[in-house]
Parts: sequence; structure tokens; C-alpha cells
Amino acid sequence: MAKRGVVIVAGGSGRRMGGALPKQFMILDGMPIVARTINTFAEALPGSDIVVVLPEEHIAMWKNLASRFEVAEHRCVAGGKERFHSVKAGIEALGNDVEYIAIHDGVRTLATKRLIIRAMLATEEHKAVIPVIEVMDSYRQVVNAESRIIDRSTLRIVQTPQIFEAALLRRAYEQKYDARFTDDASVVEAMGVNIALVEGERSNIKITTPDDMEYAEWLLHREER
Repeated sequence: MAKRGVVIVAGGSGRRMGGALPKQFMILDGMPIVARTINTFAEALPGSDIVVVLPEEHIAMWKNLASRFEVAEHRCVAGGKERFHSVKAGIEALGNDVEYIAIHDGVRTLATKRLIIRAMLATEEHKAVIPVIEVMDSYRQVVNAESRIIDRSTLRIVQTPQIFEAALLRRAYEQKYDARFTDDASVVEAMGVNIALVEGERSNIKITTPDDMEYAEWLLHREER
């Protein structure tokens, strides 16, 4: 079986959450958010090499917090100035025997094992895969003082995990940082690689505000019921 690597990016400060703890460390239904994320990947991809990227000043705090919970085996590395640099640090920390790498936002803790496995299987065929969902709202593009409607059937909301063939992803992150790199797919795409899409999950939200926490709690309790 191909060796899988996972890079979980958890560099938030929690400013929009309004709490003393960074948002990735906040407790969601009895478990730190990032711990839930780690455990889901460990269960979905058994034997995978999991690296969690944190701000350097948060690593000791996380190790202390993690020791109080049942958290799957993982390693921590310090991130960089931009998300690009943090992901690159996580990739470099993975073993050279890794054949596929999943990059995931630490606060997207509700991504299911089903989504992770489905995206990984698709990557074995397409080399570069991201989950997306269709947009439900209407959108307008503003240019100067005018606006025009956008055909929403052409739009998709991008999620994580974004999964790539390891050799391809490593080459992509040898590129110089560009402000247009908004996610890992954009870094790989800059090399002329086509990105395959798989269906994401509406519950796979990025927890950044108190309202997101309340919604996540409700989703978890709904599953339990």
C-alpha cells in the first residue's frame, strides 16, 4: 500500500473567535478542534505520517494540551510567515517514502473519513485532487462603480483536504512564493497541472467564529442523535 502523508495546517490566532486560546485549541464537544482533525485522518488513513504545523510559540502549548486527551500519533513543526511557507515546512518534515500528501486546514475538523478516503482514491488516478461544493447564492462582480451578475453554475467553493502525488507537490513547493497562491491547488496549478475535482461536504466548514462553533456543535449532536 502506498505510504500517505498528512500536513495539518493550524496557524490561527483565534482573533475572530474572541477567546484567549487559539481557535484550533478550543474545545469542541469535549475535544480540542485540531485533535479531532488529527484523529479523523489517523482513522481514515491508518499508518499515515501526520505533521501538524503550528506557530512556533504555540507548539509547547499544544503539546501540554494534547497530553490531556487521546490524540493519535503526530509530529509538530513550526510554520512560516504565509500559509505557503507553513505548508512547505510541513511537506519537508514528511518522510521521503511518502507517495501521496494530503494538506488540510486544522479547523476543518468536521471533514469525514468518507471524504478523505474518496479524495485519496481519486488522487491515485488524477495526481492532484481537491473537494469542492456548488454555490447556492447569487454573486455579482464589482468593477469600478459597476457590477454584473456571475453565472453561479461556473463557480465552486474550495475545501480541504487537497491531496497530491508527493513528488508533484514537492516540486510545486520549490517555486518562489507568489501572493496569488491562495491554496495548495493554486501552487500546483502554476506548474501547468490540471486539478481534478471531487464532491465536498457542506458540513466541512472552516471554524473561525463563535457562530461556526455553535453550528459545529449542532452538527456533531445531530450525528449522535
